Amino acid sequence: MDSRDMQVIGLCRFSYLGEGGFQVEHETLDERAAFLYDPVRMDERFRTLEAFTLPSIRAQTDPNFTFVVLIGETFPEVYRKRLEDLLADIPQAVIQARAPGRHREVMRATINSVRTDSKDPCLQFRLDDDDAVSVRFVERLRDVAQDCRPLIRHHANVAFDFNQGWIARPGATGIDALKVTEALWTPALAMSVKHKDDATIMNFGHSRMGHVMPVVTMPQENMFIRGHNDFNDSRQVGHVRQFKLSAINLKTERLFRQEFNVDVDRVQTLFAD
Repeated sequence: MDSRDMQVIGLCRFSYLGEGGFQVEHETLDERAAFLYDPVRMDERFRTLEAFTLPSIRAQTDPNFTFVVLIGETFPEVYRKRLEDLLADIPQAVIQARAPGRHREVMRATINSVRTDSKDPCLQFRLDDDDAVSVRFVERLRDVAQDCRPLIRHHANVAFDFNQGWIARPGATGIDALKVTEALWTPALAMSVKHKDDATIMNFGHSRMGHVMPVVTMPQENMFIRGHNDFNDSRQVGHVRQFKLSAINLKTERLFRQEFNVDVDRVQTLFAD
């Protein structure tokens, strides 16, 4: 078993209309669709996707991975065209449109639809559409998996938690941010899945993965940006602690460019009105 032979799959839900999966609840799918596809919300989701998420995926030092972007079948055509244009220069990106369904079942089907019939374990990660990972994330994930071959061999699933990074808010003035160390946050959290096991990283609550599988924690590496904005799902119900963010300095601007391919000038342009 060599980590270079392991398939790496990332999943990004982009305003997928389904049953469950949101901390903000709605009585009907029509109400949820109205919330998801509201022009103000969609405009911000596209801005954060373009400011944080896609630059980090585009610049991965190990290009051998698949990045599935999941949308709903009712995703408005104007938004789909905009999404296709943004993903056009990312060969790893695959758009899938799926009908509404039970959240975990749809996520499992989506990830497994792009799995190859390999006897090697599959490495999986999830990334929200306002988050970013280090440009070395896929490379480092393979490195850690290689180091943990005995653990992977003896367990159906093993979680890999790169627990250091930034929480950041993009805007017209640039980026406000705070460096954090947090256990089992979704960005830069990955999982190995054994051959013929159809479970996926989306089948487990991220904060409780340590209850059901071994967790290997990798500290002291800046491996993620967690986006902070008005449409964070968890913020709507008050579940996210209030973080005191401040404008990043020139040294941190350089770090964001080098480690995440996130450019402050580009962020300012995207959010200028």
